Amino acid sequence: MVRLQGKFRTFVNNKWLVFVGAMWIQSVAGIGYLFGSISHVIKSSLNYNQKQIARLGVAKDLGDSVGFLAGSLCEILPLWAAMLVGSVQNFVGYGLVWLVVTHRVPTLPLWAMCILIFVGTNGETYFNTAALVSCVQNFPKSRGPVVGILKGFAGLSGAILTQIYALVHSPVNAPIIFMVAVGPSMVVIALMFIVRPVGGHRQIRSSDGTNFAFIYSVCLVLAAYLMGIMIVEDILDLNYSVVMIFTILLFVLLLLPIAVPVLSSFFSNLMPPEEESLLPESTKQDPSKSGEEVHEVIFSEVEDEKPRGVDLLPAAERQKRIAQLQAKLFHAAAAGAVRVKRRKGPHRGEDFTLMQALIKADFWLLFFSLLLGSGSGVTVIDNLGQMSQSLGYDSAHIFVSMISIWNFLGRVGGGYFSEIIVKDYVYPRPVAIAAAQVFMAIGHFFFAMGWPGAMHIGTLLIGLGYGVHWAVVPAAASELFGMKNFGALYNFLTLANPAGSLVFSGLIASTIYDYEAERQANMHHLTGNSRSIFMRMLDGAFGVEESPFWIIYDEYQR
Repeated sequence: MVRLQGKFRTFVNNKWLVFVGAMWIQSVAGIGYLFGSISHVIKSSLNYNQKQIARLGVAKDLGDSVGFLAGSLCEILPLWAAMLVGSVQNFVGYGLVWLVVTHRVPTLPLWAMCILIFVGTNGETYFNTAALVSCVQNFPKSRGPVVGILKGFAGLSGAILTQIYALVHSPVNAPIIFMVAVGPSMVVIALMFIVRPVGGHRQIRSSDGTNFAFIYSVCLVLAAYLMGIMIVEDILDLNYSVVMIFTILLFVLLLLPIAVPVLSSFFSNLMPPEEESLLPESTKQDPSKSGEEVHEVIFSEVEDEKPRGVDLLPAAERQKRIAQLQAKLFHAAAAGAVRVKRRKGPHRGEDFTLMQALIKADFWLLFFSLLLGSGSGVTVIDNLGQMSQSLGYDSAHIFVSMISIWNFLGRVGGGYFSEIIVKDYVYPRPVAIAAAQVFMAIGHFFFAMGWPGAMHIGTLLIGLGYGVHWAVVPAAASELFGMKNFGALYNFLTLANPAGSLVFSGLIASTIYDYEAERQANMHHLTGNSRSIFMRMLDGAFGVEESPFWIIYDEYQR
């Protein structure tokens, strides 16, 4: 009995249980991805026009990206308390939206609806921050795979929640808002005491590689399964029993990862937590730091004096060269030949506060890289339906589903391959960001040309590249600026998403459209067939018939 209690205690404090719980939270945390399904319900119930719905969309985007409060609370409060705050926000925000849409309370003005959408969607920033902070601290040597998998499940949450909603046999669509208000809150409250730091750096085992391989396999099967059922449900009119079977199989796939902490806790010889606490400090230290690094005194002269090619050497050889150089500097300092000066503030890889990171060029380079990658990707994702229609496709459902799956695979694969780049080839993790942006540039080129099959290739490249950014950037930030204030750093970086959307969609694309709209208005002899495919894409992407620019032009003509 005592042995069983010890096994259960090991299970509760297993870092893999925390990781699986964070995966489940992330699978319901992508509330913003369901706005497309929610918006038309609000539009039909409250008689909103497209401009009013667009304003609600802006409120949703802000709520999804503004996470300063979530990052700050995760540093002050226990993670379970931060997740509870997010659950309350999600429930209150979307719960009140549901009451308004179903006319159970008086109709609120548009500005109040925007506030409710913002508050409800902002709850997911608490879920994301708590999941990432706890798992990055528990897996300091596997940040890339951990962040990639968690962000991948957040990207898939829209498809998962949509499939669950398919079980609700209702002639009206308002229950989807009720599901968004209640479902994520219930899941997070059930798991909020599980997802927490548990000293995972002391739980490194030889089986970790096998466990990650199993979870990666589940991710690939889940992505393929969701893609398959979305295509089948889009083509065929399935009865309720078949939809229920599909959803039950989805739950089975989501529950499969729990096998990892169960097997590692109850069927392997792990050291109980009370015995781990008796280990020497040298054994319990963060494995990301070698013994040399723990006692290492960093001098600014090391950076000045080390040879240029030393950073390109393998890790062991590089540490050996730097240790030799430091020994020489110690002797020189003792002899008075060198004045040893210490730099102010933390060094790269140590714990930074947000204010300290904001004055570092590395941090802003990460921010603008994410702004360029995510901004161009969001512009495509938001206008994918119109772009496909302008190129002659009757339905955009297949492309919307495809880019969701490719986004998921980009996040999962980006974390995996960036870890290989760092560990096996000793290159910095941002190399993966550069490669992703090359792929995205090629994808944008295919979209611009409008060649046959361009939608399929462009969707593949843009989805993969966009997903890689959200797997690599948080992991790189934790490596460069430490994990102590990771929540605040991560939530500041997420502001690159709406900023990039504003730059690419609100400024660049709209400016090009203004120019082409004016040019086409002055050239009445141009027909639809004589215009370039690129211009037809612009027309479809930004809705020429409903565009305010054309409305202004019509008023001017009158």
